[in-house]
Amino acid sequence: MTGVARVMKTMKKILVIDDDAELRQLLATYLGRHGFDTLLLPDSGQLDAFLARYQPQLLVLDLMLPGEDGLAACRRLRARGETLPVIMLTARDEAADRVLGLNSGADDYLGKPFDPRELIARIEAVLRRAGRSPTTPDTGDGVLAFGEWRLDRNARQLSTKGRLVPLTSGEFALLNALVGNAARPMKRERLLELTRGETTESFDRAIDVQIHRLRRVIEVDPAHPRYLQTVWGVGYVFVPDAKSGASPDRALSSDR
Repeated sequence: MTGVARVMKTMKKILVIDDDAELRQLLATYLGRHGFDTLLLPDSGQLDAFLARYQPQLLVLDLMLPGEDGLAACRRLRARGETLPVIMLTARDEAADRVLGLNSGADDYLGKPFDPRELIARIEAVLRRAGRSPTTPDTGDGVLAFGEWRLDRNARQLSTKGRLVPLTSGEFALLNALVGNAARPMKRERLLELTRGETTESFDRAIDVQIHRLRRVIEVDPAHPRYLQTVWGVGYVFVPDAKSGASPDRALSSDR
């Protein structure tokens, strides 16, 4: 195999969906210079076909699209179990819009206009997060069990009763970080460092949004969580089963 062939084989495929033709071409050029193979679409009409045919490693998705918008497209992908990392782009860079984007299942969010170098940094951070577990204190290898759940930290999979439950890369990273620090209250800032990386600009509610999504997945009653509990004034803590021998902090709230 020639050097060129080896490079082409290892290039990460990025699918960019944006109705701004000039921006699409700009991103294709810039991403290509940084070693990415870029696929372009003006809307989500051919999204499913492109995913099946080209199997990209990441999706850059504009929120404001003709027809099916980015939020609806992202929700549809997550609803069918698609774990492809998604970075949402939008000119509406308000906190409420970022929350909507993350709630739809996006892994990261970038407001327009943006520096292409920041997009590259975010793409690389999300791909690193999708490709490996975050570096956390006291992490162990193998499968961790709690209740009817099994978290395989090597395979990056969550399952219950033999059924795999799809998580986004961000959701897995957050759950892994909390489980890896069981019974230890974690500040939001620390969780952001562990799950999103220092190269990305984050905002206060990003962790809250993902905790909300994880509770809907693993908790019997998300309004009164058993495992992912709030520590008022601090952040969150994973409370292990009593048989593990770990005792939860007394400062825990019993709610949301």
